[in-house]
Amino acid sequence: YQGCFSIFMEVKVELSLLEKEKEVDGLSPNGKASPFADCRPNGALGHGSDEDSTPLRLYHKPRDYVEASICHVKDLENGQMREVDLGSGRALLIKEHGEFSAMGHKCPHYGAPLVKGVLSKGHVRCPWHGACFNIATGDIEDFPGLDSLPTFQVTFPALQSQKRSKPMARCSAVINSSTGFSHVLIIGSGPAGLVCAETLRQEGFTDRIVMCTMDKHPPYDRPKLSKVCTETLSTKLRQYRIYQECCITECRDVKTRSVTFDDGLRMEYRKLFIATGSKPKPMNYKGKDVRNVFHLRTPEDANSIARLANNKNAVIVGTSFVGMEVAAALTDKAHSVSVIGIESVPFKKALGEKVGKAIMKCMTLPFCFSVLKLKEVVLKSGKVLRADVCVIGAGSVPATSFLKQSGVHMDSKGFITVNKMMQTNVDGVFAGGDVVMFPFPQRSNKKVNIPHWQMAHVHGRVAALSMMGRATEIKTVPYFWSAMFGKSIRYAGYGDGFDDVIIQGDLDELRFVAFYTRSEEVVAVASMNYDPIVSRVAEVLGSGKTIKKRDVETGDISWLIDKGSQ
Repeated sequence: YQGCFSIFMEVKVELSLLEKEKEVDGLSPNGKASPFADCRPNGALGHGSDEDSTPLRLYHKPRDYVEASICHVKDLENGQMREVDLGSGRALLIKEHGEFSAMGHKCPHYGAPLVKGVLSKGHVRCPWHGACFNIATGDIEDFPGLDSLPTFQVTFPALQSQKRSKPMARCSAVINSSTGFSHVLIIGSGPAGLVCAETLRQEGFTDRIVMCTMDKHPPYDRPKLSKVCTETLSTKLRQYRIYQECCITECRDVKTRSVTFDDGLRMEYRKLFIATGSKPKPMNYKGKDVRNVFHLRTPEDANSIARLANNKNAVIVGTSFVGMEVAAALTDKAHSVSVIGIESVPFKKALGEKVGKAIMKCMTLPFCFSVLKLKEVVLKSGKVLRADVCVIGAGSVPATSFLKQSGVHMDSKGFITVNKMMQTNVDGVFAGGDVVMFPFPQRSNKKVNIPHWQMAHVHGRVAALSMMGRATEIKTVPYFWSAMFGKSIRYAGYGDGFDDVIIQGDLDELRFVAFYTRSEEVVAVASMNYDPIVSRVAEVLGSGKTIKKRDVETGDISWLIDKGSQ
C-alpha cells in the first residue's frame, strides 16, 4: 500500500486505504522494478532459458490514501528517529542527511522498539539483537530474523503489520516427492538452511529445492526453547512447508553428488548445503534412558520440561547459556531448581569472571559443583538432589558423523572447514551454521567456529549467493543474546582469547558495559541494562573502525552512545 511524505511547514505521512486497489505489474514492495520481473525457469543455477517466464505474484497499488499530520519539519534533526502515532498504527520516522523516511517501528525478529536502536549510514540496527534494516527499502541487511520491514514511502502493507517478507520466485520444476533429484539439496532446517532456501527464491532461483531434516517440525525459533519453557510454546518461523522429514544415513559419494536416506531413498543434487547444526555433547552416566531426563532440542522437550517441573524439583546439569536459561525459566514454575556445574562461576570463559559473578547475584538457585550419576541426582559428595525432571545443558558437538568417509574435509573435532564463500573442499558442496570453521575477516581470516543463531543466518545467505555465482563475503559482526531472571545480556564481537575486561557502569546494580580487549584493541562487548550500547559498538566494528583499549578505559563512553533517538 502506498504512502509518502508531504514536506511543507509540517511533515505528513500519507497512508493508503485498503478498499481501492489496482494491480501494478513488476513492482516490488519498495516501489522499484521487481528483481523477478524477467525471471525465467532455469535449467542450471544462475542461468536463464528462452522459455516463457513463470507468472509471479503481483503487487498492488491503491488508488486512494489517508493523510496524518505528524510534526513540524524542524522538529527532527539529522540523525534522529521518532516513533509516531498515525491513528491506525505506529511508524518510525527517520531523518538522515536531510532526507525523511519512514518504516515499521518494531523489529520483526522479537518486536524490539527500533527507536531505541542505532541509526547509521542508511540503516537502523536493532537495540536487542543487532539486526539491521535499510531505511530506504526496509530490507533486512544483517541478521537475526527472516522478515524485512514495511516502508511508508511507496508501497507497504497495513500499519498493523510490522514485518514484510521479501517476494520469492515460484518453483518451475514439476514437484514429485519420489523424484530422486534436486537442483539444491539442503540438509538441516535451522536458520542457515532456511535462509539459504529463502535467499535462493528471493534472488530468482526457480528450480527444485529440497530441505531435509530429522525434526518433526518446520523451521522453528530454537533460542526460545531455553528462554521461555512453557507448555504452550509456539516457535514456528514460517507457515508454509518447504521441507520433508527424513534422516540422512550416509553421504559417501560426493563425486557423483548423491546422498542416501534412512528409508533407502537416494537423492542426487547439483548443489548441496550442509547445515545440520550441533547435538548434545555425550555424557557417561547411569539413567540415560530415564524418561524425565532431557537434552533440550525440540518444542516437545521444552513442553515436557515445563509440565514435569510444575511445582516439582528440577535439576539442571551444566552452566552453559542453555542450562542457565532453562534454570531461570523454571524458577517461577518449579518447587526447587538446582544447578550442577564444574565451574565456580558461570560464563567465565565467555564473559569473564567479573561479569559471571555479577550475573550470579540475581540467581537465588542452589549451586553444586561436582560430577553426577543419575537416579535421583547423586553427587560425588554424597548429596542427593530430588529430581522430578533433569535437563542436561553441558555443551554440544557438531552433528557431522554422517559425513565420515564422504570426502568432505573435517577437523579433529568434526567441524567442516569452508572458505569465505562457505564452500567445502568438494565442488558444489557448501556448509554453514554451527558445523563450520570459516575464515573470519575481523581476525585476519583465521578460521573460527561461532555457533550463534545470527551467524547461521549470515552463512545461509552467503552460501545461497555463492551457489548462484554471486559470490559475497561475510560482512557482519557476531551478535548473541541471553535472557535470565528478567535480565537480558547482549554481546557483540568475537572475544575468544581476550586478555582483559574493562567494566564501565555498576556491576552490583547489573547496569554495566564490559569491553573485552586483546592486544590493546576492543574485540567484543557485553552489556546489561545499557541499550543500545552493544548495537552501537557493533556498528563501529562493522564499519571497519578499531576501538582501542585506551578509548574505553577513561570512563567516558558518551561518544559511543547514540543521542539521536527520541
